[in-house]
Amino acid sequence: MNFKFNYYLLIISMILFSCSDEKITENIEFDIEELTITDIHKAYEAKTLNSQQLVQSYLNRIEKYDTSINALTTINKNALDIAKSLDEEYKKTGILRPLHGIPLIVKDNINTEGLPTTAGSLALQNYIPEEDAFIIKKLVEAGAIIIAKSNMAEWAFSPMHSESSTAGTTRNPYNTNYVPAGSSGGTGTSIAANFGTIGLGTDTGNSIRGPSSHNALVGFRTTLGLVSRSAIVPLYLRNDVVGPMCRTVEDATKVLEVIAGIDPKDPLTTYSEGKTPADYTQFLKKDALNGSRIGVLRTLSDDNPHSEINQLFNNALLQLDSLGASVIDSVIVPDFQNLKQNQWCATFREDVETFLSDYVKNDSLKTIEDIIEVGSKSDFARERLVRNAAHTGRWDDSEIPCLDAYTDIRRVAFREAIENMMDSLQLDAMVYPSWNNPPAPIDQFQEEYKGDNSQTISPHTGQPAFTVPMGFTSKNLPAGLQFLGRMYDEPVLIGLSYSYEQGTKHRKSPDLK
Repeated sequence: MNFKFNYYLLIISMILFSCSDEKITENIEFDIEELTITDIHKAYEAKTLNSQQLVQSYLNRIEKYDTSINALTTINKNALDIAKSLDEEYKKTGILRPLHGIPLIVKDNINTEGLPTTAGSLALQNYIPEEDAFIIKKLVEAGAIIIAKSNMAEWAFSPMHSESSTAGTTRNPYNTNYVPAGSSGGTGTSIAANFGTIGLGTDTGNSIRGPSSHNALVGFRTTLGLVSRSAIVPLYLRNDVVGPMCRTVEDATKVLEVIAGIDPKDPLTTYSEGKTPADYTQFLKKDALNGSRIGVLRTLSDDNPHSEINQLFNNALLQLDSLGASVIDSVIVPDFQNLKQNQWCATFREDVETFLSDYVKNDSLKTIEDIIEVGSKSDFARERLVRNAAHTGRWDDSEIPCLDAYTDIRRVAFREAIENMMDSLQLDAMVYPSWNNPPAPIDQFQEEYKGDNSQTISPHTGQPAFTVPMGFTSKNLPAGLQFLGRMYDEPVLIGLSYSYEQGTKHRKSPDLK
C-alpha cells in the first residue's frame, strides 16, 4: 500500500476518532500497515496521533495476528507508560527526538533492562538484564519504545529456521507453510507483519539478511566495527553484527545513524573512529544508481539457482540498468574458491562463557556443559551445543589463529582480493541474490536448505552487505537483492539500495487475514 495514502488514512481516522491527550481509546482503529518513521513524526507534529495511540494500535494488531506466525516472545508491559512520558515531553518541548515514539522490536539475544533476554534457550529463560546493551541505550535515548522481544533460532544456531525452546517455531507471514529463515526470524516476521515500526537483528553469517530477504524487508549487515556488539548473547563474536531490519531503506538508515559509534566495551569499534558520518540520511538519494558501476557476482548467483529466483535476479539487473547503473556482468574475484575456504572458526565456547561471566553472573551457569545440562526442546540446538562444546578454533585447520576481520590473515586476504577487483573495475558495489532459492517448507527446512549466499563473503571479510526486496515467487514468497560494498562504504550502499528500492517498489505487506 502507498505510504502517502497510509498517512492520509491515518490522519482522517484520527480526526474521526479523536480523543484527549490524557485518554487512550482502545477501540480506535486505523491503518498502521507500512507506516514509516517519517509518516509517524508528521502525524505527531500534526497532532493527529500520539505515541500512546500508536503503541496501542500495534499491541492490538499483535494480539490479533501473532498467534498465526508466533513472532514474539515478550510484550513490554511498560510500553504504554513510556509512550505517555514521551507524549508529555513532546507536548512540553515541541521537539521530537530522532526516533521519538517509534515502536521497536528487539531480537531476544540483546540485553534489555527489565525484559527477559533468553537467546531462545531454557538456560537463560529466567535471565532479566539489569541494564540495556550499549545500542539499546542509544535507541532509547533517541526516543524509541521497545514494544516487544522477538523469537529466534535457539542460541542463533540456525540460518534456516527460527525455533526456540522458549517460544517454539516462527512461521513466514507471507505463507505460513514456509520458514522465515534464521536466526532473526522473529524480528523479520514481526516487522513484515507490521507489529512494530523498526526492528533489530543479529547476523553471524546470514541472520539479518536471510530473514529480511525471506520477509520482503531491508536488512543492513554493516562493516564489522561500525556498531557495538556488547551485552548481546554471541554466537561467534568474530563474525557477529547487530543491525536494523526495517520495511524501508530510509527507516533502516535512521536506525543505523543512532546505533553506530564507538563502545569501550567492544574494542572492535575503535576501528570505526573517524569513519562514521554524523548524518547517514544525506545519502538517501533516488538517483544514486545513475552513473554507478555495479558488478554481478555470477559465482554466487549462478550456483544452482531456483528458476524463479534466477528470473527475479535477472529482472533486477535490468532494473538497475534502467535506473542508470552500468551493470558489469560476470566479474571474477581471483582465487575466489580457495579464499572462501577455511574461514569459519568455532568460538562459541569462549564467547558465550564470557557473556555468562560478564552479564548473567549465575554460579550454576558458567559453561557450555552447564547449558547442555539444563537441556533444550530443540533437537537441532542440542546437536549444535554438543558440537560447539567439542570443537574450538578453525574448523578446517586449527593451526591458523582465529582473529578479527582486521588481523586474521585469511580474512584480510579474502577481503583484499574482492576490494582490489572492485578497484580495478571501478565498481561501486557488487550484487547477487541474498538466497538463490525461495524459503523452504517449514517441515523440510533441513532437506531444502539451499542457496544461502549471505554466508560466503561478508561475515568473513567484514564488508557491509545490504539486502533489499527484489520481488516474489509464484507462491508469494519474497526474494532479496544483496549489495556488497567496501569496508565502511555504508554511505554508498545506502544510496544504491535506496535508489533501487524507490525505483522498483517491490515491498508489499503479507495478507494476515
